[in-house]
Amino acid sequence: MSDGGPSRRYPDDSITDVEHCLICATENADESAIVFRDEQWACEVVEGYEVPGWYFLRARRHALGWLELDDAELESFGRHARDTVEAVGLALGARATYIVNFGESYPHFHCLVMARGDDVPAESRGGFMVGLRKERLDRAAALDLVPKVRAAYEAEVAR
Repeated sequence: MSDGGPSRRYPDDSITDVEHCLICATENADESAIVFRDEQWACEVVEGYEVPGWYFLRARRHALGWLELDDAELESFGRHARDTVEAVGLALGARATYIVNFGESYPHFHCLVMARGDDVPAESRGGFMVGLRKERLDRAAALDLVPKVRAAYEAEVAR
């Protein structure tokens, strides 16, 4: 059980402080990496995860995991998740679009949204798809897709 501190819910090597948080650092992302941002949520291509069709949907506030999201963030998350998954899938013609939340290394609340095409072998689908990260890193190709996903997201929100 926890000793009461929020960081005790995570392994000792988890990054829970704002200063070293990869997810917080995404606030400084170049415009070319941003699908959308509002007051509570953002969706971007994240450094080190620049796989074409992969995006982080993240709380803009440094909230550690589900339990630290406030009521307004919780109320708006479902809509953002649905719209993001739909936009990624439609814009990229994905056979499936996954949204996963691990939050162990960087507990700052975020989800990885991944478009899955026919090029992903059966044994790499589902949760195994995360294992393709290193071999599929391609920053230029990932950023090239952002305008298409941004337009699809804006159209989805306007619906």
